[in-house]
Amino acid sequence: MGTDYLNEYYSSYNEEGRLLSRHGQVEYLTTMRVIRECLEGLSDPAILEVGAGTGRYSVTLAKEGLRVTAVELIEHNLDVLRSKLDGTEPISAMQGNALDLSALPDDGFDLTMLLGPMYHLYTKEDKLQALREAVRVTKPGGKLLVAYCMNEPTVIMYVFGLNHLHEVMELNMLTEDWHCISEPKDLFELVRTEDIAALDAELPVRRLKLVATDGATNFMREQIDAMDDETFAKWLDYHFAVCERQDLIGASHHTLDVLEKEAGDDA
Repeated sequence: MGTDYLNEYYSSYNEEGRLLSRHGQVEYLTTMRVIRECLEGLSDPAILEVGAGTGRYSVTLAKEGLRVTAVELIEHNLDVLRSKLDGTEPISAMQGNALDLSALPDDGFDLTMLLGPMYHLYTKEDKLQALREAVRVTKPGGKLLVAYCMNEPTVIMYVFGLNHLHEVMELNMLTEDWHCISEPKDLFELVRTEDIAALDAELPVRRLKLVATDGATNFMREQIDAMDDETFAKWLDYHFAVCERQDLIGASHHTLDVLEKEAGDDA
């Protein structure tokens, strides 16, 4: 998984600050909306977050009294997560790898979330291994939320917008059809909607929906961050109204694949 690169990145990068910025709130609020939809009607759900980062989601849910198991690869992130807890929250935080959840039982969780691991897995084999592990520990009929970084916004904003075209071409980081080629040193793996569908097709799951968690927001970060409260509220209204439109999904920087584990099947 390129752990050395990830340790260096997350030890110096302020992930908390990104999600707390006004433009970062759009991704966070959209993801929380989907999480709450998945928990509707469940009286005491068991929640697993694989790749819990600094706990932006896990800690929030645990402080609401929900039972959470948080697994995180990077020790720095785990330290930040634990620092937010006062010991009363029903949360178990442990170091672990998305590719091996053998410490966790089969069919144990009503909701399993991978809101970061797929950003850092570079082969189809590793992606499927992480997804199979997530499916295995999810109850039949349970939900899975899987976040992805999307290809086109990077081509538009990084390759062309920030004038890196010649650099990425010299490094052979683009296919002929403009799909970015990533390695662990590049930190983020980028996909298209058809790549996500191809992974889902190999799992005992059915897709409930694919959501654009930030949509057009990151294309206009400065404008979003400068909005007054009323305008930002209207932007959120607009975003929520269109974030499930499939004709717009591939242009979002981040997407959230919402899956249901087939009843009676194990991965």
